[in-house]
Amino acid sequence: MCINTKGYSIRDRSFWTIVISLGGASVFVFAAMYSVQPLLPFFTEQFHISVSVASLSVSMTTLSVIVGLIVLGFLSDRYGRVLFIHLSIVFTIIPFFFMPLTDSFSTIILLRFIQGFAIAGVPAAALAYLSEEIDQQSMGFATALYISCNALGGTIGRLMMGYITEYFSWKMAFVSLAIMGGIVMVIVWWMLPKSKNFSVQQRTIQQDLQGFCFHLKNPQLLILFGLGVILQLSFTGVWSFIPYYLTAPPFLLSLQSISFIFLAYGLGIIGSPIANALAGKVGLNTIRTFGVCLLTVGILFTLSKSLFIIVIGLCLACLGFFTAHALTSSLVSRLALSQKGSASSLYLVAYYLGVASGSTILSPVWSLFQWHGIVIITAFLPITYLFILNSLQKQQKRDVFKK
Repeated sequence: MCINTKGYSIRDRSFWTIVISLGGASVFVFAAMYSVQPLLPFFTEQFHISVSVASLSVSMTTLSVIVGLIVLGFLSDRYGRVLFIHLSIVFTIIPFFFMPLTDSFSTIILLRFIQGFAIAGVPAAALAYLSEEIDQQSMGFATALYISCNALGGTIGRLMMGYITEYFSWKMAFVSLAIMGGIVMVIVWWMLPKSKNFSVQQRTIQQDLQGFCFHLKNPQLLILFGLGVILQLSFTGVWSFIPYYLTAPPFLLSLQSISFIFLAYGLGIIGSPIANALAGKVGLNTIRTFGVCLLTVGILFTLSKSLFIIVIGLCLACLGFFTAHALTSSLVSRLALSQKGSASSLYLVAYYLGVASGSTILSPVWSLFQWHGIVIITAFLPITYLFILNSLQKQQKRDVFKK
């Protein structure tokens, strides 16, 4: 990858066309990825399936995203970034037109799996494109805006699906997302400049795989990959099963009401930049620990019988999660001694493994113990893992000091 030092700056018109087009692409693919989450209770009733089967509409998409991140990341290094961003949007749109034509949930899961692979094209190529085409002094701002669009997309997708399904139908909701994707496709094809600084990756795929293995032998990185899995498992677990909890007594909320609760997810838009700003002043480990504690406290708030307290808890959980996630992600890049791109890719793989785990592996917990079981696991797993992580780091420092 060519790292550009004379790319577009914040003063250039092309800087803003890049940010707008990549931001729009990010909003759409992440809206597509998380769109079905508020509909899980609806799917359970509509198709007469179990909670575990309904959750496959999230986890199977996530698993194919993981495969796509690796495969499409390799291919974009060799054939260019813009091509795969365009193809990603097109092939994310197409399954949305086929889903309303079937009454088989198995077919929907298959289409979601195909869609997940396509979704991966944007995150696999977008950050690399930014690093090549944006001036280094403006790179941080561009990246922050792009990542904020990830959270915005997740919020919009959940909100649209819940609202449109409530007032029209789930089939119309899928078609609406396809129309949204068509608008984004036109914007990206029109506004996103062709790469000026892309250079074909000379490494073989075997060398790329060796780079992955190199990172997997680094104990510090392995611990951070594990934290990525744990954080996302807890966060996804909460958001996957909160619709089941809130549609049951005593709340009996509609899909429309639940979709508005997903607006709390929008705190991710401000969580990442705030975390990075505070970490520079207070210290990364301190702010990350605070973020995990906030995540735990927020999840525990959802045990309340007050809907207001539950919403406050979800907001705190979102802010805490995105704080911890942003700092863990940046620490991965800092600790990787070489091939930082592959280290970041591995963290994303771990991150999405957590998404798949939080939506499907926790299904038996819901079946056996309902919301209290979900809360106990999702609240205490991250803080326990972080406690162990901090203890190991302190022990390593003591060992170094003794030597």
